[in-house]
Amino acid sequence: MIVGVPKEIKADENRVALVPAGVEALVANGHEVIVESSAGLGSGFPDESYTTAGATILGSADDVWADAEMVVKVKEPIEPEYPRMRAEQVVFTYFHFAADERLTRETLDSGCTAIAYETVELPSGELPLLTPMSEVAGRMAVQEGAKYLEKTVGGYGILLGGVPGVLPAEVVILGGGVVGTNAATIAAGFGAHVTILDVSLPRLRYLAEVMPANVDTLYSNRHTILEQISRADVLVGAVLVTGGKAPMLVLEDDLEVMKDGSVIVDVAVDQGGCVESARPTTHNDPTYTVHGVIHYCVANMPGAVPRTSTLALTNATFPYLMRLADSGWEAACRADPNLALGVNAVGGELTYEAVANAFELEYTPLDQVLA
Repeated sequence: MIVGVPKEIKADENRVALVPAGVEALVANGHEVIVESSAGLGSGFPDESYTTAGATILGSADDVWADAEMVVKVKEPIEPEYPRMRAEQVVFTYFHFAADERLTRETLDSGCTAIAYETVELPSGELPLLTPMSEVAGRMAVQEGAKYLEKTVGGYGILLGGVPGVLPAEVVILGGGVVGTNAATIAAGFGAHVTILDVSLPRLRYLAEVMPANVDTLYSNRHTILEQISRADVLVGAVLVTGGKAPMLVLEDDLEVMKDGSVIVDVAVDQGGCVESARPTTHNDPTYTVHGVIHYCVANMPGAVPRTSTLALTNATFPYLMRLADSGWEAACRADPNLALGVNAVGGELTYEAVANAFELEYTPLDQVLA
């Protein structure tokens, strides 16, 4: 199979979907790998490292997309890439379709097979290809929240961990999954007082057992959310509906109860956001203010630490990529039902129900397509 790796063109996105070690393994298995020039440079992998591993470097994205039977990326295709997708081609990347109707329709129109990292799911409910980036984003959320609390950038002017004789900041986290757990770990390590809200009592019991003493857990409902955001110095949105649009937990009017100069970091923004006033921002222009509350809503947060993020991501994605290349997507998905859950679109058919529901589109079960 010809595997293509284009350079990411989303604003300030420096990750790459395949590292030279992966190229070497694919080539050893008889596959051809083509990489767009400078695709890995932002993550510290120059073209020479790819050619040494056996890849062919091509000068343009158009050439990579045109020649590749499977395109492997990090972020969802954006407008210049829509016409490059084609029927009979596999595109393996994060898609987050439920947050972008146009992307969904353009992908269906292309006829490609779209396999989304974020909906590959294990029987335990774990999302193995989303987890590493959720870990990075959760840890970064607190780092960014602490930065924007500083008065010099418009924040409330408090230190996250406080000092002896001065109370620490209040960090409130909506969601106790991978993002929320990692955010809580870092915030607690800084010395902040942390409250995690979730609707799963078993998850809250687990977190209560493993988290340090400065982390409290609370059952999430409308009353407790409003109560907690009124106290929050940093609010982290960390909720997830697998493959679907994030639930709206904080309305814009709710911001009136929050402190001027407090910070919202909505990690769920790439799935539509769990705060009504959240809209995607970029690393170049990461924040804006609504009702006195600073919003940090960068949709590709891990792109700011591309070396760490690329290595963490490819550690998780490469075994699936190799199976897709070795067997073809149909055989690989028949053999691995966990991977099959990643297939969101095939030949113009939408095969992931949560995305179909988000836009009231027709849903076709993958089993029916494969039959």
